[in-house]
Amino acid sequence: MFAGTGRRIVSMWFPRFASDRALRLSPVRGPFALSLRVHNRDCLHALNAEAERAGLSRGMAVSEARAFCPGLVVRAATPKADAQTLEALRRWALRYCPWAACDGDDGLVLDITGAAHLLGGEAALALDMRERLGRAGFALHVGIAPTRGAAWALAHAGGGLAPEGAVRTHLGPLPVALLRLPPETDAALQRLGLRRIADLAGAARAPLARRFGKGLLDQLDRAFGDLPEALSPAPEPAHYGVRLTLPEPIGLLSDIEAGLARLLERLADTLRAQDVGARALCLTLRRVDRQAQDVPLRLAAPMRDPARILPLFARGLETVEAGFGIDQLRLEATVVEPMPALQAGSGAERADRIEALMTRIGTRVGLDHVRRFQPRDCHVPERGFALVAAADEPACGPWPPRPARPLTIFAPEPIAVRGHPPSGFTWRRMRFTIGRATGPERIAPEWWQPPDSYGLRDYWRIDTREGRRLWLFFTPQNPRWFVQGEFL
Repeated sequence: MFAGTGRRIVSMWFPRFASDRALRLSPVRGPFALSLRVHNRDCLHALNAEAERAGLSRGMAVSEARAFCPGLVVRAATPKADAQTLEALRRWALRYCPWAACDGDDGLVLDITGAAHLLGGEAALALDMRERLGRAGFALHVGIAPTRGAAWALAHAGGGLAPEGAVRTHLGPLPVALLRLPPETDAALQRLGLRRIADLAGAARAPLARRFGKGLLDQLDRAFGDLPEALSPAPEPAHYGVRLTLPEPIGLLSDIEAGLARLLERLADTLRAQDVGARALCLTLRRVDRQAQDVPLRLAAPMRDPARILPLFARGLETVEAGFGIDQLRLEATVVEPMPALQAGSGAERADRIEALMTRIGTRVGLDHVRRFQPRDCHVPERGFALVAAADEPACGPWPPRPARPLTIFAPEPIAVRGHPPSGFTWRRMRFTIGRATGPERIAPEWWQPPDSYGLRDYWRIDTREGRRLWLFFTPQNPRWFVQGEFL
């Protein structure tokens, strides 16, 4: 029996976590709810107590909810911000024990074995949790039991404390759904008359296993402590920041660079241990008057070599105003990317030199202004390529083979022609006589793209007697000629 190990688990459940978090930022009087778009329909995602008392429920369509409660205030839910707040609460919960983890999207689980006496016992610990989070604006139910399943059930039943050896007594009157069962399994048990956990525990196990599988009985045994349930906290995210506090303020550029070099060495060790490189860095300089200045740096590729990164900060450090002195430097890698070790001679040295060049140019003109051409799967000349930021889009390798195209391509320019096929034409106030024409090459627009004003195009390579080699096309559905490019 695993219940005799003396382990004590706390389950903290926030019944209205998302709405409580939103109301902390912007309070609202009366019914309030958060909406989330599900299958092209806005549904209620979280409600406050007033909305629940008005008869609204999670999953209800927003339009239906407004019909029931015209005074309902609805905002869009932000699951990402909710997850960040829950992670912050997980770190806060480490004040009670050395082990805490998130439990779903609205709860926490703590292992307080041997730690409850520090706060006067388990009842005092639960009271302290509710009072502190209540002042912060969060409703909280706390369940404490020897197993995770029992603690979760007690928390979702409104809270409670199950002493060692009394788990079955405390869980018996609770609904079977609190064993963390799928909704369809709960509905089937209700039809069989097994509504309470005590009813399920007293039923014959063999028929239940045949009908519902072994998972139902395993959940029951885990809650009672007859089967172990692994508890492992999520690993702490790596922190890529270092700080240097100075005993005396500094103001010379050489002193700032020396401090930055020390920070880069320490940061590089952390990056190397995680097999990552920095794509964006931020150096924060705090002055003695408590004002701070940020010197950001973006890199074209992941990098962790201090000797190569330090000179790239030079342009940004020239703008620093030291004032009465700087007493603290903080360096953080705000964006990191995987940077595994590469085998020497694999061709990575050439790519590394190109990325270093882009970074040096980008520190002067901005990485967004260093661009490259990328091919696109389109035969229409002006849509057959894209101009992208070189630091954000990797090179695609060799371009796919295509018919010969002019070196210079511009927007189609109408021309005045003489005859059909033309023997001469006027373009940009210059008259040209055709010496040789090669074509046509027909290009049709994509049917899935919005139609343009040209439609079908018949392209010709034109050698003029005046020496210009041009790229012309003719639109048969609306007879006109255009110039779109020039060959060398």
